Amino acid sequence: MGRHGWKSGAGRWRLIALLGVGLAVLALVLTLSTLPDDPGSTDGTTRAGDKVHGTPRMPSGAPRPELGWGFTHTANSADEGEDAAVARARKLLSGQRLPQLQHIMGWGADNPEPKPGFYDFEAMDRRVDFVRATGGTPVITLCCAPDWMKGGEAGVDNTDWSQSALETAPAREHYDDFAKLAATVAKRYPDVRHFIVWNEFKGFWNSAKARWDHEGYTELYNLVHKELKKVNEDILVGGPYLVMDSLDPRQDENAARDLKGAWGSADQRVLDAFRYWNEHKAGADFVVVDGSSYTVDDALLPDAFAATEKLTAVSRWVRRESGDLPLWWAEYYVEPGDDDDDRDGWPEPQRVAVQAAGMIAMARGGATTGFYWNPQNKTAECAGCLWRSTELADGGTRLPMLGLVSRFSKEFPPGTRYEKVSVAEDDVPNVRVLADEDAVLVVNTLSRGISAKVDGKRFEMDGYEVRWLKR
Repeated sequence: MGRHGWKSGAGRWRLIALLGVGLAVLALVLTLSTLPDDPGSTDGTTRAGDKVHGTPRMPSGAPRPELGWGFTHTANSADEGEDAAVARARKLLSGQRLPQLQHIMGWGADNPEPKPGFYDFEAMDRRVDFVRATGGTPVITLCCAPDWMKGGEAGVDNTDWSQSALETAPAREHYDDFAKLAATVAKRYPDVRHFIVWNEFKGFWNSAKARWDHEGYTELYNLVHKELKKVNEDILVGGPYLVMDSLDPRQDENAARDLKGAWGSADQRVLDAFRYWNEHKAGADFVVVDGSSYTVDDALLPDAFAATEKLTAVSRWVRRESGDLPLWWAEYYVEPGDDDDDRDGWPEPQRVAVQAAGMIAMARGGATTGFYWNPQNKTAECAGCLWRSTELADGGTRLPMLGLVSRFSKEFPPGTRYEKVSVAEDDVPNVRVLADEDAVLVVNTLSRGISAKVDGKRFEMDGYEVRWLKR
């Protein structure tokens, strides 16, 4: 999951600050959104001792550990492409104000520190600028590590962008260096207040013990947590970003006994890793997981819609184990990928319907924040993308999945009090519902049309239709 699209391009655009001065009685209104890099820098690079932050727009009020539903920028996103398409995407997202996540290396960002003390934030600046320009809340995942921190060569032109290299964790002797890099990132983007430490335990597998190296990850996490809080105690930090794998309990000795259902069983080694981090962490403002509704063998048990119940069960387990810390899903998947990790085997209505069922399942489990992965690619065809590629002259326009994510975020923000909703007995097996006092989300789980009665209303639904009702 999240293993495609490592390297970004090297273009750059700058958000130009607008200064509006209105003459009124003793009143001055100033709106400022500035360049995040060192004044005078033209290439996004800085060196040890340089000033590494500007004066970007600061959020009002204290940061919140619960952000709602948004998406993660990956290798291709709307910060680059045809000018008109980029402008359309920026305008489209400006009406949504969704949280947006970006990694510091890979998935659209270059090597942030190709050699000790030399920083390259050009691509990262462009991404953060784009989030600011759309009014979204920027979130940073502190992954991955420069080559010299993990046994590779230092140097601007020596970065190894192969998947195996990128997924290597820092060597223990460089944990402090990675924590200092995290602090440098936090200083450069002082308006970013939400940080996730690492991604999917990449490089933290202990082959000798056939389990996760949760001790190593927790040591790294605690060092990063300490450095970020030194930069600003109001920065919010979360982990461990574990993949909550599930197994067929009939076939795997690692199947957990205390977290299972018709969807399978959790991997006990993952639960052990989570518990170790949870017990030994220096602190956490929110907890982060990742996962899919299907098993590690891509089995949807007992079917695509029922399998999403795993997301509810895992959410409840994590909330209980963590003492009810705010729960984030950094990635979540409901459609198995192929050998290239592409998910394009379903028609779009089915994909949107199962995705909606998955989001309902996470919300029912107590999750308040989730990030949809991979908003666009480079081609006209993009199964499950949020908008048409900005590499196309007519790109940057809304796709069905963005309609779901943005509407879900609007109707069910953090703090929503969910309410029971009536469903006709005959319709119970065929629909998924989620409701608060203002809205009801209804999903038809069948490929054929149905007549459903929900919340006292009878209406027709097309196959795999996702319907919003006002109350």
